[in-house]
Amino acid sequence: MNLKQEKIAVLLGGTSAEREVSLDSGKAVLEALISQGYNAHAIDPQEYDVINLKKDGFDRVFNILHGRGGEDGTMQGLLEQIGLPYTGCGVMASALTMDKMRTKMLWKAFGLPVAEMEVVTRDNFAQLDPQLVVKKLGLPLMVKPSLEGSSVGLTKVKSVENLKSAVEFALKFDNTILIEEWLAGDELTVPVLDGRVLPAVRIVPEGEFYDYEAKYISDNTQYFCPAGLSPKREQELALLVKRAYDAVGCRGWSRIDVMCDAKGDFRLVEVNTNPGMTSHSLFPKSAATAGISFEQLVVKILELSAQ
Repeated sequence: MNLKQEKIAVLLGGTSAEREVSLDSGKAVLEALISQGYNAHAIDPQEYDVINLKKDGFDRVFNILHGRGGEDGTMQGLLEQIGLPYTGCGVMASALTMDKMRTKMLWKAFGLPVAEMEVVTRDNFAQLDPQLVVKKLGLPLMVKPSLEGSSVGLTKVKSVENLKSAVEFALKFDNTILIEEWLAGDELTVPVLDGRVLPAVRIVPEGEFYDYEAKYISDNTQYFCPAGLSPKREQELALLVKRAYDAVGCRGWSRIDVMCDAKGDFRLVEVNTNPGMTSHSLFPKSAATAGISFEQLVVKILELSAQ
């Protein structure tokens, strides 16, 4: 069936901490699809029961929900149950990559480079010994919830005295917290489209790290694409990203974040299985460098759901 003859639901908004970003992404995706002649409609799961999509005549889903409920395998499972094809990763990869801790454990098992970390849960928080953690991982440290996206709940910890309060803050967002060694080198993000690694984007935040403010609000965060890596380093990064993408079972499209440590070695950070598609977003920026317009990118992602 010609995709332009299908009725397409663009899932946007939702109920996660990233709702506002998803609304922006969804609006851009919807406009791109309509401008290319697709019969696309905005569907916000906060206001519409997605289980009715098939009954209401929808044939396919462009899922641009971010965060829990839309990017963690639950929506993917529901869509499979009602028999609707959808964009992006399947149930397993979506559920796994939403959990930063288990993603890193898997990468580590595959021999891929990740930051050294300690895991703290709500249950063992009382036993947290900041002195021991700092002795093992050094200072500064990055504290982050395992299951949140869009840099929600992150803190840079510069002293042993501030570690517990940073973990307490992160526990407001999740039951599992990662305390990671600070990666002092370049921050990079690398999109993958249909198994093809697109040009890396180098991120230079206004502040000390790429937090929610830098990601979505600040106009002073700088993005460089091409990233300024040598051809050899760009190739090394692309090979690493493809291995990381395949290890967790991604399909369609995803974006993988990578940091460099103080020595310049790459460390895998996390996977975004439904990357942002706003004016600030990095996947479209990289695609444009590769000669792919925003409209072409959106159509390609939709087409991949039909394979």
